[in-house]
Amino acid sequence: MIDIGLNLSHESFASDLDAVIQRAVVAGVSQGILTGATEQGSKDAYELTQKYPDLFYSTAGVHPHYSSEYTSDVHKTIEELIENDNVVAVGECGLDFNRNFSTPSEQEYAFRQQLEIAKNSQLPVFLHQRDAHDLFLEVLKDNINEISGGVAHCFTGTKEQMKDYLDLGLYIGITGWICDERRGQDLQEAIKFLPIDRLLIETDAPYLLPRDLKPKPKSRRNEPMYLGHVLETIARLRNEKVETLAQLTIQNTKRLFSI
Repeated sequence: MIDIGLNLSHESFASDLDAVIQRAVVAGVSQGILTGATEQGSKDAYELTQKYPDLFYSTAGVHPHYSSEYTSDVHKTIEELIENDNVVAVGECGLDFNRNFSTPSEQEYAFRQQLEIAKNSQLPVFLHQRDAHDLFLEVLKDNINEISGGVAHCFTGTKEQMKDYLDLGLYIGITGWICDERRGQDLQEAIKFLPIDRLLIETDAPYLLPRDLKPKPKSRRNEPMYLGHVLETIARLRNEKVETLAQLTIQNTKRLFSI
């Protein structure tokens, strides 16, 4: 399996990163793509790809929460990072109007700037959207024809929203949100209609620990070793074989990110 979205440069992994990686490998996670969500986080993710070159790739970008920090210097840093072979996507970028840690106008500016980098580099985009579907879709429609694909990371929406993204040619990233009996019902229904050649899997570790893990972990920290649990849940909901889904998601990941 390949985990297309995990945050191993997060401080919660500082004390036991090697053990976390070893547990993931034992659980069948052969590679991962480390998410860049800030200027420093993008640098840190890239550094981890240098430390573990056989295991990891990374993205470079600024999450909408941090759009107020998006300057010409940050823009230049992203442009420089994506020159490295192990950096395979622009982002995490997009819009998040759920809590507005940055203003909507700051978010749209940072999003459009990063889409320009994706156009110029012909790298795919690693996308984030929460409570901003209409504007997110509008911005993407303005740009998607000049971009080399992308993934709606950590998709949590409805069948109708998923179709909007599929119509733009996007892949769909599924996390442990699908294991949540309270909040995941829309996604549990939508997953049945997702074309198999657009499915990607991710943990978004250390976030989104699957709620239905048994026995329940003592820590709330999510780890990439739980990727198989996400895959098994998808397979059950779609009435498909886990092994088949695993191979197809690997193929999809390699196709999108050219790895």
